[in-house]
Amino acid sequence: RSGAGIILINDKNGYHSQKGVRLTYAHHLMFSRDKVDLNQLSFGISAGFAQSLLDETDFYLANPEYDPIIDGTIEQKASYFNVDIGASYNYLDFYVHATVKNALASDRKLYTDREPVDLKRLILNSGYTFGDEETIMWEPSFMFQYVSQTKESLIDLNVKAYKTLATGTLWGGLSYRRSLDGAQYIEGSSVADQKLQYITPIVGFNFNNFMVSYTYSHLLGNVKFDTGGFHQITLGINLFCKQEKYDCNCPAVN
Repeated sequence: RSGAGIILINDKNGYHSQKGVRLTYAHHLMFSRDKVDLNQLSFGISAGFAQSLLDETDFYLANPEYDPIIDGTIEQKASYFNVDIGASYNYLDFYVHATVKNALASDRKLYTDREPVDLKRLILNSGYTFGDEETIMWEPSFMFQYVSQTKESLIDLNVKAYKTLATGTLWGGLSYRRSLDGAQYIEGSSVADQKLQYITPIVGFNFNNFMVSYTYSHLLGNVKFDTGGFHQITLGINLFCKQEKYDCNCPAVN
């Protein structure tokens, strides 16, 4: 079986914004003889164009001091093409996914004429769902990331719980992210080392096709920006949903 799709992007965060379009394709190989014992290998590719924009027109209003790298009067734009590729394997309630994001070298030159062209990021994650649907379902998982340009590595350890109620599904989880590479900084008269660490609890509720969730991410360590934490509220709606195909606790494929 195969499937195709399209993704339209219109994202803005402060002075930065991005617009783009991506085309996606996936092919699935089913090894099981029926839909009860899921055993499936999938491959996918996503390719598209994106335009990033940096609005510098208000920079001098907040900081009137001269900076030679900032024009202060223009909106800098850069368009580029890139490709993501990935593979997934699902067996009953177990899953493993591997992804290469931004697989191609991309010369954007958004901020300066000297920017890294290697935007590649390797991602591997795996998890397993178990428990009793009448009480609580558990989903431990991990994710490993490797940034090609900077040689950085990060690992996420996660656990998620689901509770089915009469009115919907209540779920929550806890995620711990840690960099495997430290950064040095001056602490008094000595040099200290700190690794990036985040702790993130999340809670959410699904009702019919609607979803609402709350997340708080807190940065650990001595060196942090402001209080080191931020809040996030997410609202979602599932459109054109079909009946679940497989008899498993596998939200990635159901």
